[in-house]
Amino acid sequence: MLLPTGYYVVGGAVAVAASFLVLAVLPPRLLERISASRLPIGQFGDAARIWISTLAFAVLAILVAAGILGSRDPLSNPLPLTVWTLVWVGLTLLQGVFGNVWSWTNPWYGPWRIFSSVFPAFRDRTMPQGLAYWPALILFASFAWFELIYPAPEDPARLAFALMAYWLSTFVCMIIFGYEGWSRRGEFLSAFFRMVSHFAIVETTPDHPSGGRALSLCWPGAKLWSAQALPASGMLFLLLTLSSVSFDGLSKTFSWLGANGVNPLEFPGRSALVGINSAGLVLMFIALVAVFFAAVFVGERLAGSISFGKAVGLLVWSIVPIALAYHFSHYLTALLVNGQNALVAISDPFDRGWNLFGTAHMNVGAGVIMGSDAAWIIWNFQAAAIIGGHILAVLVAHGLAFRLHPARSRAALSQFPLTVFMVGYTVFGLWLLSTPTAV
Repeated sequence: MLLPTGYYVVGGAVAVAASFLVLAVLPPRLLERISASRLPIGQFGDAARIWISTLAFAVLAILVAAGILGSRDPLSNPLPLTVWTLVWVGLTLLQGVFGNVWSWTNPWYGPWRIFSSVFPAFRDRTMPQGLAYWPALILFASFAWFELIYPAPEDPARLAFALMAYWLSTFVCMIIFGYEGWSRRGEFLSAFFRMVSHFAIVETTPDHPSGGRALSLCWPGAKLWSAQALPASGMLFLLLTLSSVSFDGLSKTFSWLGANGVNPLEFPGRSALVGINSAGLVLMFIALVAVFFAAVFVGERLAGSISFGKAVGLLVWSIVPIALAYHFSHYLTALLVNGQNALVAISDPFDRGWNLFGTAHMNVGAGVIMGSDAAWIIWNFQAAAIIGGHILAVLVAHGLAFRLHPARSRAALSQFPLTVFMVGYTVFGLWLLSTPTAV
């Protein structure tokens, strides 16, 4: 951090604002051609999907057993390290780059295929359209509370029992409502990962002549331009994913703790803040929804349109690049250190002195995030992700706006309030990175 923090904040805000001015004068057809360009790279079949998913289920069963029988230390037990670091952080970022890897690696598809082949009467069940994304929204809210507010989300035994209950309840729902419907709009991880995968540079499409899928490369976020408008529950779900990560950063700052009468230098622990942080998580979500909806509403009024429902359902996809950027920036240091701890733990999952993969005695280098050089590199990566994510969000929003308003002037007018919102969120994100935190 060779420059004052204010320079980064102002520079980031100016960069996002400038991107709006550049995009406002670009011809819509140029953006359409860019978003539609694809580079074919091959094809693959789905035959192995059932076996990969079944293997993932077996790995989950071993991890749950390790959570119950292994070390009580969250940094030595592979279950919390896998769930909170490898899956929630690492796999989210992989989804944002390589597409919907989770559709192959989730622990339900294989067991469901086996079950449905034995009991074919359950194969064609469908989920009522009226449920929309409400189940996923409720489940993600519960997950966010468990991760951010619950006093011991990393306790291996408690996490193991929570995972067992969630896997079983999800499998029952897939039997009742069908795999496709529940995985798309009911199971929150599948719904979240599917949305995030729209940003990826890898696209898969059905390849009917070969019976498999065609694989191609595209520009980051290009698939978002052709996304369909989300219903109200889908919009709220996507906004909740961003607000929860944002609040996680806010809840650790000296400003938040001080405003709630907590001395940040004598942090009392999560148990003492359950009520305060629960209220804060809800308020952050409400504030983000209100500001985003207001920005879209004002933009549509400026453009002379009254199709607010369609506009907000479509433009909410511009949140995906921001959510990915915040995910990367917020969890980067945890990924760098706990990723190493995970490599150590998986070699001795039951704390028996094993060395299954030759990594049990690997030195965990916490120095990767310590020291002035490391701090400078990490800060700049985080700041670049925040700024770049918002610039890409402006780009995606412009592409979506042209679907609502073919006239360039009206599309630009509709995006002005949303760009102001994104500039403000850029400043907020960079402030979160630079302000002192207690934990």
